[in-house]
Amino acid sequence: MSCELNERICNKVLSNGDTYSGNIDGLLPHGMGKYTWIDGTAYEGEWEEGRISHGATSLDEVLDGGDSAGNIPSQRNALMLPSSSVDAQNSRGVVYDREYMQGVLVKEQVRDHDSRMQHKSKRKHKVDAKQVKGPGQTIYRGHKSYFLMLNLQLGIRYSVGKITPVPMREVLSSDFGPRARIKMYFPGKGSQFTPPHYSVDFFWKDYCPIVFRNLREMFKIDAADYMMSICGVDGLKELSSPGKSGSIFYLSQDERFVIKTLRKRELKNLLKMLPKYYEHVGAHENTLITKFFGLHRITIRGRRKVRFVVMGNMFCTDLHIHRRYDLKGSTQGRSTSKSNINENTTMKDLDLSYVFHLEKSWRESLFRQISLDCMFLESQCIIDYSMLMGLHFRAPEHLKALVGPRDTLESRPSPSADDFGVQLEDEITIPPTGLLLVRHEPGSASTVPGSHIRGSMLRASAAGDEEVDLLLPGTGRLPVQLGVNMPAQANRKLLHDGGGSPNAAEVDLFEVYDVVLYLGIIDILQEYNMTKKIEHSCKSLKFDPMSISAVEPALYSKRFIGFLEKVFPEQI
Repeated sequence: MSCELNERICNKVLSNGDTYSGNIDGLLPHGMGKYTWIDGTAYEGEWEEGRISHGATSLDEVLDGGDSAGNIPSQRNALMLPSSSVDAQNSRGVVYDREYMQGVLVKEQVRDHDSRMQHKSKRKHKVDAKQVKGPGQTIYRGHKSYFLMLNLQLGIRYSVGKITPVPMREVLSSDFGPRARIKMYFPGKGSQFTPPHYSVDFFWKDYCPIVFRNLREMFKIDAADYMMSICGVDGLKELSSPGKSGSIFYLSQDERFVIKTLRKRELKNLLKMLPKYYEHVGAHENTLITKFFGLHRITIRGRRKVRFVVMGNMFCTDLHIHRRYDLKGSTQGRSTSKSNINENTTMKDLDLSYVFHLEKSWRESLFRQISLDCMFLESQCIIDYSMLMGLHFRAPEHLKALVGPRDTLESRPSPSADDFGVQLEDEITIPPTGLLLVRHEPGSASTVPGSHIRGSMLRASAAGDEEVDLLLPGTGRLPVQLGVNMPAQANRKLLHDGGGSPNAAEVDLFEVYDVVLYLGIIDILQEYNMTKKIEHSCKSLKFDPMSISAVEPALYSKRFIGFLEKVFPEQI
């Protein structure tokens, strides 16, 4: 074992059993090098400051035991090589014995410490898992979903590893058919095709692998990044379900992907609409519809089948989301109990007390795309979809109270060029948002768009119809795209004597806030079937038929767009 910091070549065995051989810069892999995981999986190629480079050098994957690409170090966190095993131990304070399953950490315990220290370490590990920043609770060993998570990770690693070497091609009709499935049994002791693991035995089923591989490629999602995001050492986070469906939601640690459990009917609906969905997403790069990247099923003997869909997270952003709204355009049952509201609560139509003003061209683009998406959903007889909207307030102090005096626009300081370190002549202020926009420079954005983003940059009329970036203090430069990082002006309104009626009068409170919007159409797997027709008939006996969510697709689409036109009114 040798690794001299002043040399350019390093051969190193890390404390977790992995090895690295190649060029370094200080303690970081830099240049050509080979990283081999303890399970035999390896990456050989170009490194840049501890990260895998996605430049001209291609990925050379060494597959072992059905694995692919391995547990590649995170793109966000550089791989730091300890200068010696002693330094590595001292830097961590304790030494861990770790067991990996196809690159996924499945067991961790303290070595060379007494049982009391081991107990403290495990307890701290669980506490830290519960206190991870951001939404959700990290799934740790002992969590009720721990083994289900391991099964999901094993299956995804197997499926992606199996499909990645297959040459890219156009999808065929057979790729959507009933034979387009990958099935595999994962016994705990392992098999000729699967590795041994510490979870329960299970059956894995992967639906339409070619189609979803092409969808991931369409959104430029690297196979290794995809597996690292979902199957990395840190595990997944479980989210509380915001709806009535009973679905369970999981979030990758880097927050790029959301995994949702599906009912059998929802899975069938997705498979039924998948050919047209693939066509629609391919034809409309700015579509706001949920982006699907994988469809799977886990079966354990004697237990119910669990079906999953992997989606892009539309709230994958460095900005804090202060408010979340789920908007359908209906009013019956569309409010949230005020006692349950916090920053992670997803509120509904009747809770929305703002209208939003966008630049004219942006509003036109938004409703052009919403209309196209609704036409597609209507053609598939889909209802109950909604617009999920996230708000980032640039002056969030007014959210400390739901009622009472708030800061006015004039009382808030506006950002200046000094806040961003840019020249004054580069600034473009677009009335009336008050947010700072600058001309887009390729490669200048400090934040990479989320995994659900494929569309072009938005152009601003005040910038001479050029593409623009949003500049924010403490965050950097954000690319502005349809439904992503969209600056707007929020005007707070009050419904007067409405009682939840869509015809309620609005009272302008003259409160104006600068916001950044995130938008996407979600829950697109509910078909207007006989059950929904009966639901509409029964509820119509008690409520206004137009206020009920379950209406026929053409009416649902028209009502949905009409409601959003009120939420995003034209500038006068």
